[in-house]
This record gives sequence, C-alpha cells and structure tokens, in this order.
Amino acid sequence: MKKWFIGFLLNIQFFTAIPVRKELPMEGEFLQKSIKTFPLLGLFQGFIYMSFFFLLKEYTPFTALAVAFFVWLSTILLTGGLHLDGWMDASDAYFSYQDRKKRLEIMKDPHVGAFGLLSVILLLSAKFLFIYEIVTRMQDFTYLFVMLLPLFSKAVMGWILLFVQEAKKDGLGAYFKRSVEGQRTLFYSGYFALVLLFIILLNTQWLPLFFLFLFISICSYFLLSRFMMRAFGGLTGDLLGASVEGTELALWATLWLLHYFVMG
Repeated sequence: MKKWFIGFLLNIQFFTAIPVRKELPMEGEFLQKSIKTFPLLGLFQGFIYMSFFFLLKEYTPFTALAVAFFVWLSTILLTGGLHLDGWMDASDAYFSYQDRKKRLEIMKDPHVGAFGLLSVILLLSAKFLFIYEIVTRMQDFTYLFVMLLPLFSKAVMGWILLFVQEAKKDGLGAYFKRSVEGQRTLFYSGYFALVLLFIILLNTQWLPLFFLFLFISICSYFLLSRFMMRAFGGLTGDLLGASVEGTELALWATLWLLHYFVMG
C-alpha cells in the first residue's frame, strides 16, 4: 500500500500545482504505481472541481457567469497549465505541415507559435462555453459527472501510455513508457467497476450516462492513438498532455449536450 500511496503522491506532485514538499522516487515500481493510479488522480481532481462548483453554486450569490468562470479557472490553476502546454506544443508541431522528424523538433521548442496560441484560445473558449451552459441548466447528475470527468480523461492518458509506442527514445513520454513495458493488463477496469457500483447504488437512471462517458473515452483513445501514430510516429510527453485536454473537451461537450438538448 505504501508504494501505491507514493505512486499517487507522484501524480499529485507532477500533474497538479498542489505542492508536495517531499522528494519521491521516480523509478521502477513507484512509477508503475503512479501510472496505475492515474484514474485516482483524475477522481481527486474531479472531487476538487465538483466541491468548488457546489460551494459556488449553492452558497454564494454569484451569477451563473461568475460560477462558470471560477470553475473554468480552477481547471487551469489546479493542473498548473501542464496539459495546456502539451496542447499548444502539439498544435504548433502538427499545423506546421512538416515531416515527423521536424514536428518532433518543433514540439521541443519552448516558444509558442501562432497555431499553438490559436488552438489554446479555441480550446479554453469552448470549455468555458460548455461549463457556462451546464451551470445554467443544472441537473441532479451534474455534480457527479463533473467529478467523474477527469477520471475518464486520465484513464485515456494511461491507455495511450500502455498501448501506443513512443515516437522517440528520450523525453518524458519515453521515460514513462519504459516503466510499463511488458504490462498489458486492463487494470483500470477495477476503477470503472467501482464507479459503476456506486452509480447503481445512487441512481440507476444515471447508468446510461456512465456508459456514454465510457464510450466517448474509448473513442477518444482510438482516435488519439491513431492520430499520434500517423502524425508523429507515436507518443511523446506533450502528446500525452494534449490527449488529456482533448478528451476532457470531448467529455465537457458531451455533458453540455446532455444538459442542453437531452435533459433541458
């Protein structure tokens, strides 16, 4: 259990802006445990988003616009913009229309180009729109699925790390990839089973929403993995970050559509 806890702390230290003032081992079994607890990290983040959302909505006089803005802002601040950086780098590289080798070189450039800037503006604007519309059309299931949303996106990141080859032998993506070599078990299924049981106990009418989120996540994995292989020859650290942002955008859009067209 200690190794699992250290792996989870590694995730908080690396993937969030929450300070963990302790030197943690970043190798071997500890790194494997961190990858196996990606969905737990997502659930932890989702719980923070949901709690912030609930407190603002239920206990403040703020308008829907203000609530949406602060929830939107929390999704940026909690991660420290780490995944957004990957999204911008990947966008700059892909829209350069260069060959794979040149694209990988562009992703390593610390400067942000026009395509990266435009892509992140579109991403954040769309996410804000979805959150605002969700706030104005609250349903009984809203808080729960806001909490579950990062769990699914982190699971997609883990699937990509498990099943997509690395584009290069150096860098953060390759470092994480080496730690899971030989592991091909679907160990995230246990997390989904527990969430499924919780929803059954809470409200069986929400089961279709859970399976819809799962379906969108699986589709995101296949689309993203194919995109990485065709455009870059495999995964990199920046592409992993971009995959989280892309999956979360798809899930926010799904939740928005459920509120706006189905449940509205």
